[in-house]
Amino acid sequence: MRVVLIHPNYHSGGAEIAGSWPPAWAAYLAGSLRSAGYDDIHFIDAMTNDLSDEQIGQRLSDLAPDVVGCTAITPSIYKAERVLEIAKDVCPDAVRVLGGIHATFMYQQVLSEAPWIDVIVRGEGEEIFINLITAIDEGRWPADRAAIDGLAYRDGEQIVATKAAPTVKNLDGIDPDWTLLEWEKYIYVPLGVRVAIPNMARGCPFTCSFCSQWKFWRDYRVRDPKKVVDEIERLVNDHGVGFFILADEEPTINRKKFIAFCEELIARGLPDKIKWGINTRVTDILRDEKLLPLYRKAGLVHVSLGTEAAAQLRLDRFNKETKIEDNRRAIEMLRNADIFIEAQFIVGLENETAETLEETYQMARSWDPDLANWAMYTPWPFSALFQDLGDKVEVFDFSKYNFVTPIMKPEAMERGELLDRVMNNYRRFYMRKAFFHYPWRGTGFRRRYLLGCLKAFLKAGFQRKFYDLGKVNYWGPQSKGSVNFNFDRTRRIAPAQLDDWESAADRASKARAAKAAIASAAAAKACGGGDQQMADATEDHPASAAVKACGGSDQQMADVTEKHPASAA
Repeated sequence: MRVVLIHPNYHSGGAEIAGSWPPAWAAYLAGSLRSAGYDDIHFIDAMTNDLSDEQIGQRLSDLAPDVVGCTAITPSIYKAERVLEIAKDVCPDAVRVLGGIHATFMYQQVLSEAPWIDVIVRGEGEEIFINLITAIDEGRWPADRAAIDGLAYRDGEQIVATKAAPTVKNLDGIDPDWTLLEWEKYIYVPLGVRVAIPNMARGCPFTCSFCSQWKFWRDYRVRDPKKVVDEIERLVNDHGVGFFILADEEPTINRKKFIAFCEELIARGLPDKIKWGINTRVTDILRDEKLLPLYRKAGLVHVSLGTEAAAQLRLDRFNKETKIEDNRRAIEMLRNADIFIEAQFIVGLENETAETLEETYQMARSWDPDLANWAMYTPWPFSALFQDLGDKVEVFDFSKYNFVTPIMKPEAMERGELLDRVMNNYRRFYMRKAFFHYPWRGTGFRRRYLLGCLKAFLKAGFQRKFYDLGKVNYWGPQSKGSVNFNFDRTRRIAPAQLDDWESAADRASKARAAKAAIASAAAAKACGGGDQQMADATEDHPASAAVKACGGSDQQMADVTEKHPASAA
């Protein structure tokens, strides 16, 4: 049984300016395959190697696989569909499999526009993919496909989804095969060292309206910190990795295990060999002020904060459960701990104006983070905010859903002007940093790291790769009227996907009505039943009393996740 995994060749001019990132999904899937006894595994990184369709086809023809597996986030979906179309042409007998977050939620869309895909793996791939491979190996495919949880496929003209599979409960049982990757090609530009993206936790207990990761991973689970450090130690010793970023949505949520992770790194002397970064919430930094020196001692040097907006109304719309003042305080705390701060702003919604964009720049200048990033709002088609925006979303070319292309058109400006004003924020922020901060603040590692970050920005800028500027014909303020984002306006939501959304909305509407009726009856009863009855109601329905846990006091989330890490979502 020969399995070939392929990472599609998609480039956006976004996060990749900081380096070439190793496709961790391939390592985690390959590790599970090997554990199940399947050793004939090959990996084609078409993105890092910038492979053409012809080169991908030749590699597949040479390998003659039994199964071809590909993954896709939303912007890379068409590239992934094309990879599997190539597989259909050059190795027609191979089973063609697609996974990833986009296909998980948009399987109706994907199977409508790419009927050559044999099957979609919906959700976390390790266990579902093994069940699928086993069925193929034993000759039970496609006869037994309906009995395998977590799949979607076409049965004639009908699109079928089997029952959702449970999430992977034993994360410590996953042993990724990092030997599959070409490590000399994965370089973190600011430090010039090899970079990895290991995974410590999956899931997120927060429900930000613009995000869908919490829907994909569902329940929140954390690996044994020692197992994670074992993995990092192998990455350092076996593959020469000098920097890693935890792939977790919010690695600091479970404070107890995050502390244990840091202490284990220190105990093994790894901070002398490897540095690392994370994405996390402002509230966790405020909570952990006294622990920040420990985190820095463990090698944590870069924190990307979801500050998101300069206006409280917008933070509330995003369901961030933070305050503007919290953002400023968190940045100050990280600076005092000698940890580099990257402030993230989301811009480009329908109500964006020149004034709101200027607010974000002035806020960034006032807060004085080391780095700042203005990401274009990307309305994931499976997020709550996408549904709320309705017909305000007019671009369905998912290849442009990449954080750098203005999908939404603000009511007060054209998309070209929006891009120009965002670029103006970047120019002013980094010119000021380049002349007055980076060369003069700190010595040794701090100066080297900041100048390395500046080098990454300048390199991408000169190559016209930053924000895809070269492809959209942006050369400065004088060109904002001639910018062309090259949207494929023929792309539409498939009828099958629309029907699925409508049925889901109908189910949700009925559920809300039923919940409201129950709440109304309970309220009527409580009015005549005294305080004891209301106490009984919260005991019978503890979920209703946990609403505060995501954004209440600064201790609640730590306590909840330490006591019930698997159910914090």
